[in-house]
Amino acid sequence: MAAAAELTLLEKSLGLSKGNKYSAQGERQIPVLQTNNGPSLTGLTTIAAHLVKQANKEYLLGSTAEEKAIVQQWLEYRVTRVDGHSNKDDIRTLLKDLNSYLEDKVYLTGYNFTLADILLYYGLHRFIVDLTVQEKEKYLNVSRWFCHIQHYPGIRQHLSVVVFIKNRLYTNSH
Repeated sequence: MAAAAELTLLEKSLGLSKGNKYSAQGERQIPVLQTNNGPSLTGLTTIAAHLVKQANKEYLLGSTAEEKAIVQQWLEYRVTRVDGHSNKDDIRTLLKDLNSYLEDKVYLTGYNFTLADILLYYGLHRFIVDLTVQEKEKYLNVSRWFCHIQHYPGIRQHLSVVVFIKNRLYTNSH
């Protein structure tokens, strides 16, 4: 999904109705937002943080200094590790690492839903939607987190629902 489309989804989920106009610059199609009263903003995470502040939902950026740092860390992870990677092996490594990280967490920062969860969800959607049932079971913590985020009010919007439930045809009992 193009960054401009993600930012439009984010705007809607934040309750912003302005409908900002985005352009893309360079070979990697870095999103650019021309603000009404100042210089243009460049980069997915920069624009996303700006939208969160515009919506007066700063809690999505973290509530403590440590949580803010963790949100920033995951926003950087999204841009540096997820974007631009379509190689199946890279994705497997990424999902394996994320699966380990999420073992004892509900959200990326622990127990609070943040912008990092939203943007990582949008970034991973195109990969998760193509996983087999067996692959989803292999990355159980990622699947749990992803399923939780996709059902968070206002986040998924028009994106396809990823199904995680496997119906058993046969039971172990005789």
